[in-house]
Amino acid sequence: MMTPAIETVVKMLEQLPESTQAQVMEHLREYLSEIEDEAQWDESFARTQSSLVTAARRAKSEIAQGLSKPLGIDDL
Repeated sequence: MMTPAIETVVKMLEQLPESTQAQVMEHLREYLSEIEDEAQWDESFARTQSSLVTAARRAKSEIAQGLSKPLGIDDL
């Protein structure tokens, strides 16, 4: 089922030369791929956020206890 917005885009694309249609489609594929990647990243981050918070708290505690120290860029 096409929404009115998609129907409008299709009509606009149909008026373009085939070579331009191909370029638009390639850009659209890339854009949609980026959107999918972002959604996967957001989902992954949401799943691991509690683990990251726990690790950060543990690191902060270890620093406070003198068990480790923060590294600066020159320490790497």
